[in-house]
Amino acid sequence: MTLLTTTIEVNKQSVKQLLESGKHKKFVIPEYQRPYAWSDEQIQVLFDDLVEYTTNSNESTYFLGTIVSYENDTNEQEIIDGQQRITTLFLLLRAIYTKLKTSGENGAYLRSQIEPAIWEQDDITGQVKFDETLITSRVMGDDGNQEFAEILINGTADSHTSSNYSKNYLQLQKLIDAYAANDPLAFFKFISNILNKVILLPITADSQDTALTIFSTLNDRGLALSDADIFKAKIYNHLGAKDKKGFIEQWQQLDEDATNANESIQKLFYYYMFYLRAVENDRNTTTPGIRKFYSKNNFEQLYLNNVMDNLNTILNLWIVINNRSSMDQEPWSENIAIQQVLDGLTSYPNEFWKYPVVIYYLQYHQAEDFENKFLAFLRRLLAVLAARYIVTPTINAVKRGILNLNAEIIKSPTPKFDFSPINENELKDASKDAHRNTVRMILKMIAYQHQEKLLPEKWEIEHIFPQKWQPSYFPTSSANEVKELVEHIGNKIPFEKRLNIIASNGYFTKKQESYQKSQVEILRELSRQHDDWGLDEIRERDIRISDELFDLLSAWGLNKADNPSEEQLIPIPSERYSDYLDFCKMFHMEDSNESREKFLNM
Repeated sequence: MTLLTTTIEVNKQSVKQLLESGKHKKFVIPEYQRPYAWSDEQIQVLFDDLVEYTTNSNESTYFLGTIVSYENDTNEQEIIDGQQRITTLFLLLRAIYTKLKTSGENGAYLRSQIEPAIWEQDDITGQVKFDETLITSRVMGDDGNQEFAEILINGTADSHTSSNYSKNYLQLQKLIDAYAANDPLAFFKFISNILNKVILLPITADSQDTALTIFSTLNDRGLALSDADIFKAKIYNHLGAKDKKGFIEQWQQLDEDATNANESIQKLFYYYMFYLRAVENDRNTTTPGIRKFYSKNNFEQLYLNNVMDNLNTILNLWIVINNRSSMDQEPWSENIAIQQVLDGLTSYPNEFWKYPVVIYYLQYHQAEDFENKFLAFLRRLLAVLAARYIVTPTINAVKRGILNLNAEIIKSPTPKFDFSPINENELKDASKDAHRNTVRMILKMIAYQHQEKLLPEKWEIEHIFPQKWQPSYFPTSSANEVKELVEHIGNKIPFEKRLNIIASNGYFTKKQESYQKSQVEILRELSRQHDDWGLDEIRERDIRISDELFDLLSAWGLNKADNPSEEQLIPIPSERYSDYLDFCKMFHMEDSNESREKFLNM
């Protein structure tokens, strides 16, 4: 739990006390909050609970929950948590007030009690200002904001709208009409209880950060506010009126597309942070929180014109990776060799591979010959990361190297890899008895040297010799020896889940028929090349895989020496790289810092 060193106020209050505080500090549902979303079922449950409380209560109170807020720069109570609850209370009291207008003198006193909980009043005369409510919703892109205000002002709602404000208000009116008609005396007690005995726990923080921290600690319902919600509001408020509608549509499309790619806008901002840090040559291994990072210099990074374009570009990469598909506007995505390396990287045991891939793609995706350079980069990245993790399966084995690599990518499409060399024998020994987190990655790399398409999406690690065997099968070998060899990489291979279920835990000869039906070429090859499978075959395949793996990773750039004396080329912005190549052709110039400098100074 985060320790707060700031000031918070917590005071138990009745509904009447809390809502009336809006006369001094108006309630605001801020732009970054999600739209009002209570369902008719939630309205029914709340109403039934309040009726039951009225029927059975003596002197006890009814606790409705917490409201987390902070006082913003314009002296308003900005609601961080409890927006659905407080909105519903305003709708409920407005529906009750509308009903009381037909109750004659009996309802006059209760109307006078409700008025200061919904509307402003003249400080001297006490006259109610029915067109000035104590709450305002500014939720971005929510057409119901004005509808909510009009319901509170006029007491009527449109039955043809799809807005939750109107639907819930009309439902509350029906429930109130039925209750008042069935038990008029209990209805008046019901109103008094809501105002005076329904208790909330308002938690007032001294800053947005503190309020969000409290919310994150308390919240166990629904989706917590994300940093992306805050960024959305910041960008929205920074735009001019004519650009706001387009931004809302762009954000909503990005959110939908990200969800379909099993990502989120929050993650896109996180990836983008690593790109921006690389541009700043920030190699610090301590990763900042993204709200702290983007809040630097008054959120200036969020207000750049290319932010949404860059987030969409990053998302294109993840659509290809996560959906294992190609995209029309991304020719490189049809390159099966790139798809296979990316698939191998997805089995890397932590997320550190993602940041240099995003940075490289965002920096160079529009450059000429990007496809070939991207493939070479990805292969070297996988070679270096895989070898390092196989030998030393900890996150710290690559962390500093990755942060250095991120910054080097900005300098050159053939960046320097600052990782210590891997010993050949050490790698081969470690790969035979591979850590469980690296097995899928190793099997993918080996399998892709035998086929020209992606592996089936749903496959399992097949133990060629079964994990359960009869002791009589190997009378001269100890159980421990067999158990150890069964878990070696030489006894493991990719196998479709559906076929694996059919093959079950049988011996090799019983599974060969299922193997032949596999779309994994290396498995079909193994089935054709062997009549049986035992410990000697496992040992032999251990050696073959470890040799093949080392040769492959070496060919991809493992232990490749970066020439420290090699001139680092001045970076050309990706959007100008095509123009730069045309410039070199026109003046018959080689790619060099001299030519790059002349081009940039044009």
